[in-house]
Amino acid sequence: MCIHPRLDARGFTLFELLLLIIVLAIGLGGILLAINTNVMSSADPMVRKQAMAAAESMMEEILLQPFATGGWSGAATQANRASFDDVRDYCPKPNPCFSTSGIYTVDGTVVSGLSAYNLSVDVAGAAIGTSPFSVSSANSLLVTVTVTGPSFTYVLEGYKLNY
Repeated sequence: MCIHPRLDARGFTLFELLLLIIVLAIGLGGILLAINTNVMSSADPMVRKQAMAAAESMMEEILLQPFATGGWSGAATQANRASFDDVRDYCPKPNPCFSTSGIYTVDGTVVSGLSAYNLSVDVAGAAIGTSPFSVSSANSLLVTVTVTGPSFTYVLEGYKLNY
């Protein structure tokens, strides 16, 4: 009994080997593309955390001020920031509200590495709640701090009440 040598052979044909190489190359290309996308955006959480910290710091600075002590007649600029003595000074009407290109400390020192960020503040009267548990817009201010980064905008809102 003679067995055909071809039926007895083990291994892969050239066509099967080429097909395997092509399938593995496509799969490896997809995996490398996913890894590359993750590595490129791995700094995003840090950038967003920096923007959030800048917005929270500004919001805390504003909300720690008294509701209203008088009237600020000057412009709301970084140069005047250390002189602000109430919440309304950050957005004196009819002057424009406080805004900066870059992030600064209260004394005007630029925070290194945050020059690509922009910060703006808006302060407006806003009524809260419904009757009988409401606060009129004369006694409530909505403070909005917006930090804009290279690829995102972070908005933080808080209320200052006259109590």
